[in-house]
Amino acid sequence: MSDSSIPPKCPSCGDRLIVVKLQCSSCGTEVNGEFDVCPVCTLEGKNRELFDLFMEARGNLKEVQRRLGVSYPTVRQRIDNMFSELKGEKPPQDPAEVLKKLSDGEIDVETASRLLSGE
Repeated sequence: MSDSSIPPKCPSCGDRLIVVKLQCSSCGTEVNGEFDVCPVCTLEGKNRELFDLFMEARGNLKEVQRRLGVSYPTVRQRIDNMFSELKGEKPPQDPAEVLKKLSDGEIDVETASRLLSGE
């Protein structure tokens, strides 16, 4: 049996995946149905790494801050974004990222305003 983690999204269309079969590794008993994947299993990239670090630090944000080498407010914002993703909410845009996109010409002022106001 593979030790790899469950893909967070369908590799074909990008929609959510469900588990349809569970099997006991000892006796082979199978349970079939439709089971949701745990919310943590759906985290990708930086949010998954942040979750793992958060757990290693036992929820101590000062320890997460120390390990990442960033300010406490930055850690707090990243944690809030991670929890928003876990709840299925669209995380708020990082103002610094929005302003960078604006200054690089990737977005216009109206789009930047909309992103910063959470619309």
